[in-house]
Amino acid sequence: MITLDPTDFPEPTAGAASLRPGVMRPAITRLVLTGFRNYPTLRLALDPAPVVLTGPNGAGKTNLLEAVSMLAPGRGLRGARLGEMDRLIPGVEGRSGGGWAVAATVETADGPVEVGTGLAGGGLERERRIVRVDGRNASAAELGRRWSVLWVTPAMDRLFVEAAGNRRRFFDRLVYGLDPDHAGRIAAYEQAMRERARLLRDGRRDPAWLGTLEATMAAKGVAIAAARLGFASQLKSVLAAGGHGFPKARIAIEGEVEAALAGQPALAVEDGLARRLAENRGIDADTGTTRAGVHRTDLAVTHEGNGMPAARCSTGEQKALLLALVLAVARLKRTVEGSAPILLLDEVAAHLDAERRDALYDVLVSLGAQAWLTGTDRPLFAGLGGGRAQFVRITDASAIRDQIVDPAGTPLPAAGDHDRG
Repeated sequence: MITLDPTDFPEPTAGAASLRPGVMRPAITRLVLTGFRNYPTLRLALDPAPVVLTGPNGAGKTNLLEAVSMLAPGRGLRGARLGEMDRLIPGVEGRSGGGWAVAATVETADGPVEVGTGLAGGGLERERRIVRVDGRNASAAELGRRWSVLWVTPAMDRLFVEAAGNRRRFFDRLVYGLDPDHAGRIAAYEQAMRERARLLRDGRRDPAWLGTLEATMAAKGVAIAAARLGFASQLKSVLAAGGHGFPKARIAIEGEVEAALAGQPALAVEDGLARRLAENRGIDADTGTTRAGVHRTDLAVTHEGNGMPAARCSTGEQKALLLALVLAVARLKRTVEGSAPILLLDEVAAHLDAERRDALYDVLVSLGAQAWLTGTDRPLFAGLGGGRAQFVRITDASAIRDQIVDPAGTPLPAAGDHDRG
């Protein structure tokens, strides 16, 4: 794995981190990329305020957001395999195969945390993610227990009209932000489901083995459903409080296990799911599917203002509803835990009218979240001028920070103008 020297992290300008005392942590104050996507190396010093990345298409803005998303559990905002993030060398077929690394200093309520993650060399055939926290080996799950990262990308524009699985995975990622153990439950459930499907496909119907797997699916499934319902209940109260310039969204969790929990004790639902899985062995073997379980749940979203399902709303209103959900989750997390998540908003501003752009910027600043926004044109972010955000110009895999302007309008030295190194 590529290693990163602590000296790659220059000290930010004195006072930069305290420019905005209302900013809620966590916030990335130092970021180093090595061999990641189109970046040979990149070093960037920041303060806790929102970060605006501008530059031409193809310069590497989204790649930088993806690097930040790897400071959380999972496969990042593109859902890519680890080897696909390896540096693509111009003019050379294939990727470098040398591994990549993302390192950062994250300011938290408990003080700064030094974190690094990356892929050991070996490419697509030998993918193994490495995570280090404060100099020791750690699991990716530990990152989720320390902070959360949420994102909205252009790939999510059709979320409300796509298959239910995409909405379910989206909602489960939201749940992770308040319940990091939710990811482990889902992983255990899906592993048991895959193993059961393999046994049925191969004709190996050992009742004891299948029964054990189905018991695991039932126990984890009920825990997953309960976590979804609990989170949805909390989120509904935030959504009901108002959209802050965005449409009110009404949500519902639609799934047989979730519905059963509304009227039965959890143990009864667990026993019922295990029994149904056992009864379905024959048809599941014939169809190659698993007909019962929490992997079939859907998230229903409705525009509160007109009563229209999100799938039938205009493209613009769907985008606004998606943002309303993510911002509501950020408000919920700040209320419950005292700090907002890191937000990654890729090409969001370009698809909002001026009124909603200004509303978005006001919400981000009031949240105290370190939001990362991308766009080709700086004028789109005029509402974040006057010291409300820090601006970074991305060109050809290099980054240059603009001057910081304090609330009085006085230019201050940037916390670090760092390019590809």
